[in-house]
Amino acid sequence: MPTVAFTNAGAVQMTAEAVEAEFDRQLATLVHHGYPSLANMTEIPFRRLIEPLRDRVHAAMPLIEPTRERVPFIIVIGTSLVPVTKTMPLTSLGGGRGFVSPDTADIDTFEPVESIELSDPRAYVIFDVDRGHETLGVRPNDALRIVVAKGRSPLTAAEGVAFITQFPNSLEKNHCFQLLGSRCGDKRVPGLWISERRPKLGFCWAGNLHTWLGAASCASRS
Repeated sequence: MPTVAFTNAGAVQMTAEAVEAEFDRQLATLVHHGYPSLANMTEIPFRRLIEPLRDRVHAAMPLIEPTRERVPFIIVIGTSLVPVTKTMPLTSLGGGRGFVSPDTADIDTFEPVESIELSDPRAYVIFDVDRGHETLGVRPNDALRIVVAKGRSPLTAAEGVAFITQFPNSLEKNHCFQLLGSRCGDKRVPGLWISERRPKLGFCWAGNLHTWLGAASCASRS
């Protein structure tokens, strides 16, 4: 599969051709990983479902070229179509397959927080996605206030998995991220980090801090 080339610059705008190529790359990645089958669809209907999002991405320009910290957009397949317990094992890092921690085996029961509204939860795009450098070492409850104060929205578990599916190298040692947009009524906050050299979906407590976990967020959804 084609891989993304990160830029070292902080604010280089993507050309329309680069945006088109990146959309094609992400769609091809989903097909390669078998998302159509997981969604109980064949490839052509799956592509037809995703294709209208292309116009949404172009309408959001200008977009900034991806860095490890921040990427312009990500295609998300929602949990109403494919649950997180099915998509997380498709992620990988350095050849190691992703997994869901046994203590987070109920991740499919987590719901988006009240502030997150999805007009079509099957498939959508999130824009200006950031893994949360400034919230490293900040308690999730406090990090959420920082994210919201900036007019941004915390990522859900499905969106976090989409992030590392398309940009696996954004998950780095000492710089992983929590997903404050998914909760299940208790004090657990889902997060993605590296365990045994593999991507792991687990949880932390909302009141605890970890120096190596930020709060991932996006500017908008479409």
